[in-house]
Amino acid sequence: MDITVINEEKNATFVIFLIMPTFKNLLAILFLIVPVSLFAQSGPSQKYEYRAVWLTTIKNLDWPSTKVLCEPDIQKQKDELSGMLDSLARLNINTVFLQTRLRGDVIYPSQYEPFSAVLTGRVGAAPGYDPLAFAVEECHKRGMQLHAWLVTLPLGNRMHVKSLGRKSLPASRPSLCRMHKGDWFMEPGEPATADYLCRIVAEIVSKYNVDGIHLDYIRYPDRPSSYADTHLYRKYGKGKSLADWRRGNITRLVRSLYEQVKSIKPWVRVSVAPLGKHDNLSSYSSYGWNARNTVFQDAQAWMREGIVDALFPMLYFRGNDFYPFVRDWAEQSYGRHLAPGIGVYRLLPEEGNWEIKEIERQLTTSRSAGAQGSVMFRARHLLTSAAGASELYKRVYADKALVPPMNWCASSVPAQPDSFSAERHGDFLTLSWSSVRPANSEPAVKYNLYVSRSYPVNTADPRNIVAVALTDTVFVWEGSTLDAMHWAVVPVNAYGVEGAPAFWSEQGFVPEYYRKQFYLPEPATWGMRVVVRNAVGNKLYECGYSQTIGVRGLPKGVYTLEVLSRNGDVLLRYPFTR
Repeated sequence: MDITVINEEKNATFVIFLIMPTFKNLLAILFLIVPVSLFAQSGPSQKYEYRAVWLTTIKNLDWPSTKVLCEPDIQKQKDELSGMLDSLARLNINTVFLQTRLRGDVIYPSQYEPFSAVLTGRVGAAPGYDPLAFAVEECHKRGMQLHAWLVTLPLGNRMHVKSLGRKSLPASRPSLCRMHKGDWFMEPGEPATADYLCRIVAEIVSKYNVDGIHLDYIRYPDRPSSYADTHLYRKYGKGKSLADWRRGNITRLVRSLYEQVKSIKPWVRVSVAPLGKHDNLSSYSSYGWNARNTVFQDAQAWMREGIVDALFPMLYFRGNDFYPFVRDWAEQSYGRHLAPGIGVYRLLPEEGNWEIKEIERQLTTSRSAGAQGSVMFRARHLLTSAAGASELYKRVYADKALVPPMNWCASSVPAQPDSFSAERHGDFLTLSWSSVRPANSEPAVKYNLYVSRSYPVNTADPRNIVAVALTDTVFVWEGSTLDAMHWAVVPVNAYGVEGAPAFWSEQGFVPEYYRKQFYLPEPATWGMRVVVRNAVGNKLYECGYSQTIGVRGLPKGVYTLEVLSRNGDVLLRYPFTR
C-alpha cells in the first residue's frame, strides 16, 4: 500500500490517499482529511466555538444606561441594546448571556418576581415593553444565541430586599431564605428551594424562545464557615459530612433545573458559571479558593453525570492561576462543552492593569487546551476598553464560528434541501432554497451559508462561513465578487447539528452530494459507520465515521453513501454520481 501526503494550502489540510493494488479494491478508495488544527498549539479559527459575552443589567453596568420615564425612553433603551448587539456581531460574537434575574427581581413580566428598578427606576414598574422578548428577537436577527442569565441564590442586601417590599422573597417565602453576613440568600439545603427556582426557569423557557438558561451563583456564599444551616443539616444530612451534604444540595439544584428545562424544551442549553478553579491540582494550589470545597460546587461531577450542557468557569486570573486550571477543566469535561470566562475587565487600571498580551495568551492557550471558545466578562469592557480588547478579539477570532452542537441531546439531523437556485441582478446575487421541515416538535430549521472560490465548498472550514442561523430561505449577496463563486446552504436544527448541504455554482443546483468528497456533519455518538453502495445496493466499502471522506477512486456511475448507527440503522443517505 502506497501512501501519498499532499498539503492543500486553501483548506490547510493533509490529504492521505490509500492506493489498493487490486481493481476490486480500487472501487472502494476512500481518503481521510485531517485538519492541521489538531496538531497546532494555538490553532487557527475553529468552526465550533462559543464566542460569548456576559451582558450585565444589575446596577445598569452594561445596559440600560437610561431609564424609561416616558414613552420615547422605550425606544432609547431598545436602540442602545440594538447598537451593542451590532457591535458584538461585528466581533463575531455568537452567544449573549443577558442578565435576566438579578437579585430576586427580573427584566421581564413575571408572575413570581417584580420588575427590576434598573429599567424604570422603580421596583415593579413595567417599562412599556418586554425587554427579554426584544433581546431574543434582536439576537436572532443577527444570528446570535440569547441565553437567559439567572443569578440563582443571592437575593441582595438589606436595602435592596427592603426596596422590593412585600414582593421580595424573604417577605413572601421566608422559609426559603437566610440572612448571612448582611445579605439575603435562598437556602440550598431547603428542598423547596429547587421547586421555586424550577418555576422561575419554567416560566422563562415556556414563554420565550431563549436558546439557553445560564445559572450564576448556584453555590454557597463565599467562605461559608459561619453559614447557619446546622438545623437543616441535622434534619437532612443522613450521616453525610457537612461538606458532602452541601455539595449534594447544590448538585440537586442543578439536576432539578436541568431536568425542568429539558422536560419543556430539550434543545435549550443549560450552563453554569462555577468558580474558576475546581479544586487543588497535584502541582498547583487553589489557595483555599475553589469551587468544590469552598462553595460546594462539584462542577466536574455535573459534567460526568450529564446534568449540564456547558460550564463557563470564571477564570479571572493569570499565570499559573489560569493555565493549568483551564486545562484541568477541559480534560474533565466528559464530552460536554467547556469554555473559560475571561476577565477582560482586568485590563482596567483599577482592576489589575493587565497587559493586552495576557488576554491573548489566555484565548489561544484555552483553544489549544481543548476549550470550546470563551466568555468575556463583561460586554461594555470588551467594547470600550482603551487597552484594545475589541481589536484583539477581532484578531484572535477573525472568522465566524458556530455554537457547538449538543450531539448528546439530538436524535436526528435535518434533511438536505432539495432545491437551491440563484438569480443575478447587477451586483446582487439572490440565493434561495427549499425549506426543511423540523423533526418532531422541534423549532423551525435554520440555515448556515458558505461560499468559496473552490468546488466543492468545504463546509468544515470556518473561513467559508458567510451567515449563520438564517431563518429565511432567501439570502442576498452584494458585491463585485460574484464570478466563480460556489455556494453551500446547510440546514441546522435547534441542537446546533448540521445536516447535508445543498450546492449552487455556475453550473446551477447540484442535487447530489459531493462528486469527489463528502463533508459530513460533526461526528456524534449516533454516527458510527459509513457505507458506500453501488447503483444496485451492493456494499463496496465500509469504514468508521469521519467528517471528511473522499470517493475519487470510484469509476463513473451512481452511488449512495450511508451513515449508520451503532445498531445498523441508516441515519443519513446521500446519493451521488461520479
